[in-house]
Amino acid sequence: MTALVRRAYGASPWHLLLMVGVLALVAYAGTHLLHGGDPWGIALWFVGAALLHDLVLVPAYTLVGRALRLVGRGHLVLVPAVASGLLLLVYLPLILGPSHTYVAKTGLTGEPFAARWLLVSAALFAASAAVGAVRHRRARRDRAA
Repeated sequence: MTALVRRAYGASPWHLLLMVGVLALVAYAGTHLLHGGDPWGIALWFVGAALLHDLVLVPAYTLVGRALRLVGRGHLVLVPAVASGLLLLVYLPLILGPSHTYVAKTGLTGEPFAARWLLVSAALFAASAAVGAVRHRRARRDRAA
């Protein structure tokens, strides 16, 4: 039985059980957070997000990563860019301006999110530049020795 599941699924039955459990938990949390909103709409949103990620975003940042590697030291730009992009993706509704529902439920305006995202992004790129500078200096010192 285990071999059959492993052959068909590609991983152990425990992994499959864990993934089903996680999806069930996410579905429960989604419906609970939306106070019993349309479960089919929530499921459609999750499927759409997964398809968008797998069919559009993965190829896009794979191509960008390969292009940066061809230039050299691409990881020094890629890591902060991906982190900044993920933060933008997560906080985009608040960066653009929160909905009336968000303001009504939290009492917060969402005003500082754009500035904070820019500061975090700048810090990520600055830290990456510092790492690159240290590596460059070490490489020059090692070549000179």
